[in-house]
Amino acid sequence: MSGNGIVSKIGFPGALDRRTVLRAGAVTAAAAALPVTAAAAAGPVFAHGVASGDPLPDGVILWTRVTVGPEAVPGSGAGDPAAVHWEIAEDSGFTGVVAAGSLTADAESDHTVKVDVRGLDPAHDYYYRFRALGATSAIGRTRTAPADSSSPARLRFGVVSCSNWEAGYFAAYRHLAARDDLDAVVHLGDYLYEYGAESAGGRGGAVRRHEPAHEIVVLADYRIRHGQYKTDPDLMALHARVPFVCTWDDHESANNAWSGGAENHDPATEGSWADRRAASMRAYSEWMPVRIQFAAGETRIYRRLRFGTLAELSMLDLRSYRDRQPELGTRDGDDPARTMTGTRQMEWLTAGLVSGSARWQVVGNSVMIAPLAFPPLDPDTAAAVTAVFGIPREGFAPNTDQWDGYPADRRRLLQALTDRGVSDIVFLTGDIHSSWAADVPLEAARYPTGPTAGAEFVVPSVTSAGIGDLLPTPPRTGSVALEDSVRALNPHIRYTEIDSHGYGVVEIVPDLVRMDWYYVADITDAGTAVRLAAAWELPHGGRIRPAG
Repeated sequence: MSGNGIVSKIGFPGALDRRTVLRAGAVTAAAAALPVTAAAAAGPVFAHGVASGDPLPDGVILWTRVTVGPEAVPGSGAGDPAAVHWEIAEDSGFTGVVAAGSLTADAESDHTVKVDVRGLDPAHDYYYRFRALGATSAIGRTRTAPADSSSPARLRFGVVSCSNWEAGYFAAYRHLAARDDLDAVVHLGDYLYEYGAESAGGRGGAVRRHEPAHEIVVLADYRIRHGQYKTDPDLMALHARVPFVCTWDDHESANNAWSGGAENHDPATEGSWADRRAASMRAYSEWMPVRIQFAAGETRIYRRLRFGTLAELSMLDLRSYRDRQPELGTRDGDDPARTMTGTRQMEWLTAGLVSGSARWQVVGNSVMIAPLAFPPLDPDTAAAVTAVFGIPREGFAPNTDQWDGYPADRRRLLQALTDRGVSDIVFLTGDIHSSWAADVPLEAARYPTGPTAGAEFVVPSVTSAGIGDLLPTPPRTGSVALEDSVRALNPHIRYTEIDSHGYGVVEIVPDLVRMDWYYVADITDAGTAVRLAAAWELPHGGRIRPAG
């Protein structure tokens, strides 16, 4: 242990930030007096498990929730404050505790606690636990990032997205938790869904019901939903096994969210969007092991984590700053003033990718960036055609909620990268409930002769219904023809599979980045099996190819 166990408590502005790390006097003394070993069954007190996230070379965030009594369920606002003691050690028996501290869980934070522990050793496994009310939590395991100047031989991340409680069981999380080779799990958004009960099941309808039964709109609703998801045993097991690096997409607030509203928000019946968005962000901050910055009135989740000289991971926020999605089939998206990222985030992203010193630049990107158009057009030579027929400059995009709806922002980013000859960039993407591997061309119509700026690997949903689930034909029948057509019209898209659910595992070594796609057999079966279905890789300085 090299450090001094520096710790800070993380809160939400206007509420938790006013509190200090330690409560003086009796509260601190009571927490310190708790027994080191479990004195009571941990289940009722730590019913939502433990989690860690956002690993740094010298630190990590630890999270839990304390149920102080039967009335203090998530979102209730009920229950007395409780002293909570935390410990982090080099061994699961806690004979080598390297840092510890005390804080308070109260109704103002929905009885959640988050601790940003510093002073740890880089590239090191640690074990942590919490104690409160005579009970001890499950033991979690976490791992710090490599030192900034070190050169790790390999990194391996689980990659997940789009986990809808009602659509199926989270077996993908169970299979990831069974591995012993992950440095972290990258969650690309839609960690939960805002829909009411029976609203968004799979092919056969809802497998289990959302709580609350109505669509979530206010702070109590979002807290209840977060609490429900945190009781899933497979998700709990994965959180306790490995640190998460997360960003949000739209369903953490409402479907097709943008800076001023959402497709699934009606101000006439659901109140102001600003209030709903603030409620969803506050609950997310409370319930997720994420290092969020609060400054100048902004809740900032986009951030960059470094893993030695091998990789930097830039996690994006593609909901908080974007303009409204253009109408499908219109040329609204051609407006160069429209933005997906906002000016400040675009400048931060571009500068980091262009000047980054790590071998690989990895982008946690919640919506697909590789062009998907019918047909893809060269905007320099097709201007007359697009003007006459009202076609968007780069072709008809079937999904304007992704980067295809914001081509000017995409071009600004990709132009900067290709002008500087930056190519070792990997976009890790979720959102569209299907699997894709693609080169990312500056202009899709000029592929493969034109420049590319790295590759994109899109992971399927954990459970959320995808294109294949909506087709009337059985899986791997009518969907195959659609996949073939997509690739024929968009040759930079090398792999797509629209039926299956599961997860990805990305491996980063100096010479290449490889993505493996794993598909579960049946999301309606909690004990379902999993199989390795496909593998693609991006070699250093090259373009994607099937993995050897």
